[in-house]
Amino acid sequence: MIRIDINILSQDLIITDNNGLNISRYSISSAKNGAGEKSGSNCTPRGKHIVRAKIGAGQPLNTVFVGRRPTGEIYNHELSEKFPNRDWILTRILWLSGCEVGFNRLGDVDTMRRLVYIHGCPDTTEMGKPGSHGCIRMRNQDIVELFDRVPVGSFVNIV
Repeated sequence: MIRIDINILSQDLIITDNNGLNISRYSISSAKNGAGEKSGSNCTPRGKHIVRAKIGAGQPLNTVFVGRRPTGEIYNHELSEKFPNRDWILTRILWLSGCEVGFNRLGDVDTMRRLVYIHGCPDTTEMGKPGSHGCIRMRNQDIVELFDRVPVGSFVNIV
């Protein structure tokens, strides 16, 4: 099975195959508030996770999601000006679930209940630098590639 490794320090995501060979590397943007597991912290949770759900298959690039549902909008400059404070979740969503009880699963540290995703974002968003509200942001074309490569249940490790 394919594995995803996310490094908060280097701001990258690496896909490896069953033999441990790197398939792809992508620049990402993790939480502006750094690493942390507590609900409400707006931090990126660390540790072992799985891809619990894949959302957005077949949607066009820049599809806007709210509550994990497409709104019917396609992100553009005019929309960004109309909603300047919106945390844009675009194109595809990989919803993460923690695997370590008490660290990133259950209680006030539950990654899935915190709605932490790997998702697309506006192409103007800077990659390689923390800036999200806890999620892992990727370029839209990159999230489509990742989405198409990884099945539900894929292992994700965030360090």
